[in-house]
Amino acid sequence: MTEIFPQTATAADVIAAYEQVNLINNIRTPAASGIEILNPATGELLGTAAGSSADETDAAVAAAYAAQVEWAKVPARQRGKLVSAAARAVVEHGELVAQVLARETGKAIRTECRGEVSVAADILDFYGNLGSELKGQTVPFHPRSLTMTTCEPLGVVAAILPWNVPLVLGALKVGPALVAGNSVVLKASEEAPYATFLVAEIMMQFLPAGVLNVINGDGANCGHALTHHKDIAKITFTGSEAVGQKIYEVAARKIIPTSLELGGKSPMIICADADLDKTVSGAISGMRFTRQGQSCTAASRIYVHQDVFDTFMERIGEELDKLTIGDPLDEGTDVGTIISAKQRAVIDGFIAQAENTKGVEIKRFGTLPTSEALSADLFMQPTLLLGLPDDHSCVTQEIFGPVAVIQVWTDYDDVIAKANSTHYGLAASIWTKDLSTALDSTARLNAGYVQVNQNLTIQPNVSYGGFGRSGLGKEASLEAMLAHFTRSKTIVMNFD
Repeated sequence: MTEIFPQTATAADVIAAYEQVNLINNIRTPAASGIEILNPATGELLGTAAGSSADETDAAVAAAYAAQVEWAKVPARQRGKLVSAAARAVVEHGELVAQVLARETGKAIRTECRGEVSVAADILDFYGNLGSELKGQTVPFHPRSLTMTTCEPLGVVAAILPWNVPLVLGALKVGPALVAGNSVVLKASEEAPYATFLVAEIMMQFLPAGVLNVINGDGANCGHALTHHKDIAKITFTGSEAVGQKIYEVAARKIIPTSLELGGKSPMIICADADLDKTVSGAISGMRFTRQGQSCTAASRIYVHQDVFDTFMERIGEELDKLTIGDPLDEGTDVGTIISAKQRAVIDGFIAQAENTKGVEIKRFGTLPTSEALSADLFMQPTLLLGLPDDHSCVTQEIFGPVAVIQVWTDYDDVIAKANSTHYGLAASIWTKDLSTALDSTARLNAGYVQVNQNLTIQPNVSYGGFGRSGLGKEASLEAMLAHFTRSKTIVMNFD
C-alpha cells in the first residue's frame, strides 16, 4: 500500500489535496468548477471542492462501469478481505480523518467525530467479513435436475450522502456494495465532502482502479446526472424526504432498485416506572444533542408520564446545562455547531412558530461560546418545547436541530396512538421496567427500529431502516447486502 499522506499530514494538507478534484479511477481528477466549503464554527473558507458537471459525473460512471465486470470475478471472500484491510487502514488514519470531519461539519471532535470514524471502519470490516455469505440455495424441483439460486451483483451503484454523518452512512452503502461485487460512484455531501474523499482514497489503496469513485457537486447538476445515468443499476440515498421522493421517481422510470433512508420524527415514551438515571441520559443521547440534533433518528418527540414529569424535567435540565458548547476542535467541547446558515434559518423558523403559539414554554440550556475566534451564528443551545398542540409543525415535522418537543401523558393507549400519529416511521423507544409493557409497545409502535431502555445509533449487524415516508429498505445487516446489493438468479440444469 502506498501512503497517500505522510504521518505528519494535517487536516489543512488533506483539504488542499482535494482542491476542486474528484477521485476517478483511483486518480485525483480536476473538475472544471468548484464549490466553496466553509468551516461552520469560524465562518472561514476551508477550500473549494469539486462542483462536478454532467460530463465529469459521466466519467466517474464510465470508470465504474468498466471496472465492475472484473471486480465481480474476484472471489467474494477476497473482495471482503480487501474491504476489511481498507477498514483497518481507516482506523490507522482515524485521527486525521476526525480532524477533517470536525472542521467541515462543525461537530465536536471528542463526542462525535472520532466515534463516527470508528463506527464507519467497524461497518466496513463487518461487511468485509460477510463475503462468504453471498450464497444461494439448492431447490428440490426435480430429482434428476439440479436447481439452484445464486446471488449476483447489480452493476454500478450510485450512493448519495448527506452531511450529518457522512462516513457512517457512506460505509453502510460502500461496504455491502463492494463486497457483493458492485462498483460504486459515491456522491459526497456538497457541504462536507473532504472526510469522505479521504476515507475513500484510503480505501482505494486496496481496490482495483475504478471500483470506487467519488464525485462532489450540487443536486441540480451532479446529482441529476448521476441518478439519470443509463449505466446506474442501483441508487442508494440518505437525505431529505423531498429529494428522496424525486430520486424514487427517477428510479421508477428507469425500473431500477432503490434504497432510501429519509426523515424521522422519532417518539420516546417514558413510563412512570422508568429508571430516570437511564432515561435522562437516554433522552440526551437519543436526541443527539452532541450532534446538535442533526440526526434522522433523533428522539425529537419525548412523551413523559405525568407521575415523573417534574422530576424528569429537573434532571434533564441539569444535565443539558452541563454540556459545553464551543469550538469543535477543543477537547472540552461537547456540542459544536449547526452545519450552515441555511439550516440554522430552518431551525429558527420552527422555533419562531413555537414562540407565536399561545401557552408554549421554551426552555434553553447551556451557555453559548463567547470567543471572538468563533462565529456565533451557528452555535445553538439545546432547546425543549413544552405545551404545543399535537398538530403543531414542531410536533409533526422534522426540525433537524437541537430542538425536542416534550409532552405529558397519562393514558397508555393514547400515548401509543400519538407516537404513531406521523407519516414517518424510522425509530422509536420506550422506557419501562415492565416486560409486558415493553413487549406490547414494541409490537404496536409503527417504526422500523424500536428500542427499549436505550437509544443507540446505527450498529453493525443490527438491521436498520424505516417505515412509511422514512424510506425504503434496510441497512447495517447481512439482510441489507443480500436484499439491496445483489440480484437472485434461478438456474435449472437438466442432463436427463
